[in-house]
Amino acid sequence: MCGIIGYIGQSNEVGKILIEGLKRLEYRGYDSAGIAIVRDGSLTWEKTAGKIVKLEEKLRGTDLSGSLGIAHTRWATHGEPNRVNAHPHLDCEKKIALVHNGIIENYKVLKQSLKAEGHEFETETDTEVLVHLIEKFYKDDELEVAVQKALKMVDGTYGILVIAADDPDKLVGARNGSPIVVGIGEGECFVASDVAAILKHTRQVIYLEDHEMIVATHESFHTTTIENEHVDHNVHEVEWDLEMIEKGGFPHFMLKEIFEQPETIRNAM
Repeated sequence: MCGIIGYIGQSNEVGKILIEGLKRLEYRGYDSAGIAIVRDGSLTWEKTAGKIVKLEEKLRGTDLSGSLGIAHTRWATHGEPNRVNAHPHLDCEKKIALVHNGIIENYKVLKQSLKAEGHEFETETDTEVLVHLIEKFYKDDELEVAVQKALKMVDGTYGILVIAADDPDKLVGARNGSPIVVGIGEGECFVASDVAAILKHTRQVIYLEDHEMIVATHESFHTTTIENEHVDHNVHEVEWDLEMIEKGGFPHFMLKEIFEQPETIRNAM
């Protein structure tokens, strides 16, 4: 399974927060990693095949300051495990960045349609279809509305995070079949595929249900359905420590992997 993490808040060290979060997700396994940050009206991004330490090497000397960003570790399903296919994926104008955990089943049909409309694809992945769909609708709508419209067109599973260079006060996330947890801090919001990625920063969390999304700003956040109906969530306090969370409540990692196999197989079908 892929790992994702996003941050929006008062800290100006988004790069550090995201890289640390990715390292907390290493136990899930991965073959590539990447990051995207909104800075000064544009996207700063990098990705690579291999381990997170290789991503850090490529980022050496890059200014990773900022208060909004997303990051990803990938376990390849569609497309080879290389830099091109690694996440985040960007739209044609390199203004929208997206990370995704899951499988888009009808991506080939959608890709053909988007190509006919003039969208240019760079990867072999199913995920890239999502960012181009969002780009299509973002021309006339707010980012969260564009995400909603895009998700209504796809079949499959997803846990996604989306940011846009020209909307620096917004982090959008959504789930269907792939987990999304929202960490609530003081003047900041963390969104991830696994609570292990954010436990260092907060123990106050909410869990999105299928077909729900979160829109977070530097000041607040709200949750809705994909149909834009408001949803209230109870805030939970995480009582487990990090090692227990990484094991998913199982006594050791091998047992956790065994019990996760049915879900892994379903997501791959």
